[in-house]
Amino acid sequence: MKMLRHLALLLSLCTGLAVAQQEPARPFVDAARGPTPITESTKPPVLGNAVNDDVRRTRNYAMQPPTIPHRVDGYQIDKNFNKCLDCHARAKTEMTQAVPVSVTHYMDRSGRTLAQVSTRRYFCMQCHVPQDGVRPIVQNNFQDVDTVIQRAMQAQKANEKSSKK
Repeated sequence: MKMLRHLALLLSLCTGLAVAQQEPARPFVDAARGPTPITESTKPPVLGNAVNDDVRRTRNYAMQPPTIPHRVDGYQIDKNFNKCLDCHARAKTEMTQAVPVSVTHYMDRSGRTLAQVSTRRYFCMQCHVPQDGVRPIVQNNFQDVDTVIQRAMQAQKANEKSSKK
């Protein structure tokens, strides 16, 4: 009985190897990279012109970090200096007319208010990103929660009207 199991296992293993040898392995491709397999390096695309219109954009959800509406090429943001705070620090916003840093950036993990921007909120571009005027790589059908609720209410009203007739 044991011999029969070993023989069946050996036969299935040989069959699997024979099938594996017949088909060449296809390289794994990520759609965001295009047709280039992920194991190969590609030349990065040339950077476009960043949006530099200083227009505040609508946020898609509560607590979403606002996007950066201006160029930030060459900004120094490290443990010694933060270029963003030249304009966005609360003490400088009256003169620069920039949007001040949120009060949440002046709080530590325990919720205590600090005199300076918290070190965990100091590296702005971890959350805030500049925008480029480019086509999206993938189609985006995102709808914010207000739009979803509004459409659901409209559909409900339409169903109520049609059921009354």
